[in-house]
Amino acid sequence: MRFAFDAELWIWDARRDDSWTFLSLPADASDEIRDLAEAGAPRRGFGSVRVRVSIGGSTWSTSVFPDGARGVYVLPVKKAVRRAEGIEAGDVAGVTVEVI
Repeated sequence: MRFAFDAELWIWDARRDDSWTFLSLPADASDEIRDLAEAGAPRRGFGSVRVRVSIGGSTWSTSVFPDGARGVYVLPVKKAVRRAEGIEAGDVAGVTVEVI
């Protein structure tokens, strides 16, 4: 299952330093991932689901996490990726997410 979309990076309100930077998956992608997770796909702590992510020339494996307040899954974007791609909170990035 693979999704490609554009999303704005944002900083988690509970931790206002830039090390806690995320982006939100679109509602339709979140719904499909939620359906997959409920159907028995391997889930990890906090209801997370393992994914492979690409932004620009950077690709890495991580997890997406359900965010009850937003009603979607959110993706942490590592500082190393943000530096390599020249992006920061407030920027919009082209993202590919593949459930693994």
